[in-house]
This record gives sequence, C-alpha cells and structure tokens, in this order.
Amino acid sequence: MERSLERVESTFRERGDELAACIIEPVEGAGGILPAPRGYLRALRERCDRHDILLIVDEVATGFGKTGTMFACEGESVRPDLLCLGKGLTGGYLPVAATMATERVFRAFLGERRRTLFHGHSFTGNQLGCAAALANLELMPAALRALPPKIDRLWTRLRGLEGRPLVGDVRGRGLMAGVELMADPVRRTPMPAELRATRLVAGAARERGLLVRPIGNVVIFMPPLATSLDELDAMLDALLGAFDETLPRLVEALGEDR
Repeated sequence: MERSLERVESTFRERGDELAACIIEPVEGAGGILPAPRGYLRALRERCDRHDILLIVDEVATGFGKTGTMFACEGESVRPDLLCLGKGLTGGYLPVAATMATERVFRAFLGERRRTLFHGHSFTGNQLGCAAALANLELMPAALRALPPKIDRLWTRLRGLEGRPLVGDVRGRGLMAGVELMADPVRRTPMPAELRATRLVAGAARERGLLVRPIGNVVIFMPPLATSLDELDAMLDALLGAFDETLPRLVEALGEDR
C-alpha cells in the first residue's frame, strides 16, 4: 500500500498540472475481486485534495450494499468528486446508470452552452427503469441492516478453503468474494491456462444449481443482497462441494503434467 501511495504522490507531484482526475474502483471486480487495502481510499482522497485533482470512484459493481455499506467509499468516510453508479441501482431488474457529482463539479457546467457537459448514459431516463430504481432504493435500508450476519456467515465458511491444495487466496469484501487457484500457492505459481481450473469449478457448481463466474484463475461468488441465511448456506454448500469435487482432480492433473 505504501509503495503504491508513494507512486501516486510522485506522479501527482511531477504531472499534476496535466491530470484532471484520478479514477479508482474500491474492489476491482473484473480483475478478480481485488479490494483496495483498508485506508487506501482515504489516503488517495487526501492526495487528490493536496494536488487539486478530482477523485472519481467507480461503484457500479460495489455500490448498493455489495461491500457491506451503501457505498464502499462510506467505509472510509470518503466523498468523491464523481461517483459512478449502475447495476445495483435497480437491483438488477432493469439497466439504469447514474453519475453523482459534488456541487463544485455541478456548478462548473452551469451557464453558457460551451460549458455544457455533453455526456449521457446509454441506460438512463427510462421511466420504467427509474420506477424500479426508486422502488429498490426504498428497500435498501432494511437490506443493509440485514447484511452483517450474512457477511459473517459467508466469510466464516469461505475461510475454510484457506490452506486447501491449490487455493492461493480467498479475498474480497462484504458479499464480493473471490477464490484464486494457484499451481503452487507457496511460490505463487499461476495455474496452467490449459487446465481451465476455475471453469471446472464453475461447472461443478452449476451441476449443483449454483452459477458462479470464473475469471482467469479466480472463482467469483457474489450472492444477492436479498439472500436469506438458509439460501446463503445452500449456495455455499454447492460452492464448497464444487471445490471438494474439483481440487483433487486438478491436483492429479498437475501431477501428471509434472
């Protein structure tokens, strides 16, 4: 974390007059569920303020409770200059996106036509989508209050994979979880692509009635906020059962390759 912040500070100092904004996704979703270290977002906010650089936080994937709070940046009391939202805004029922801005940014585009922000989302302004978003927002307070035991249950059970053969990392935040498989977790050796390891796990989970997403060597598990504890246990039974079935086969396949 410190090395990353040193590089940010150095870049801001050397090229700050060329930079308009810094963009971050608090938990990198498509990259394999990579959460920023605790305190990183707050430190980044402070450096952006110091060099008068806007902070843009992409919470399309992390927003609306996925990390345990309404927005991930709330966990560090960070207020971005621009906040990108979507997906969870309607609970996934209809595509709607929104970009929130501070008063400072909003007022910068008021007035003459040449200052207009000529930008719009592909998915915005639809009356039915907006109605779904409003209905979903009414449900969010209760959904957020119900999250802590679900998050505790998820991580209590997923942590049981740590130390298993080929399990290199179990990581995430809130209801966003990723399990990374490695040929040699000690040496951090990646799984051979030809084994399609995470696809095998995903296939075994699908046979048990659970859909998970394999990205590279990471199996991604993101249950809906509305999931009950019983439903969550059923999902985790399927996921852990898929690992139980697949890991020995992968160990055997790696042994043959060696």
